[in-house]
Amino acid sequence: MAARIKKGDRVLVITGADKGKRGEVLAVRPKENRAVVAGVNVAKRHQKQTRMGEQGGIIEKEAPIHLSNLKLLDPKNDQPTKVGFRVIEGGRKVRVNRSTGDVIEG
Repeated sequence: MAARIKKGDRVLVITGADKGKRGEVLAVRPKENRAVVAGVNVAKRHQKQTRMGEQGGIIEKEAPIHLSNLKLLDPKNDQPTKVGFRVIEGGRKVRVNRSTGDVIEG
């Protein structure tokens, strides 16, 4: 399946505890249908000191969130959009904004 959301995209959380938050996608896990978004779904982890000098304790870390809970923000107007696909000349497949038909770069 083609990637509607990619690393580096800005997204909006549309449901769940973090509904309404916006952030940048740090990583995508296509086999799990999940993505890690900066500042969203933050969990506290108890981490042991691993090496001399490295700090242990409670750290906050972003946990993966399901792709169905995210909506891509259009880079031009910063509004949530549905993503479609189109094959342009040269046979390259690109993402497009479903409402305006504009190509989404990236």
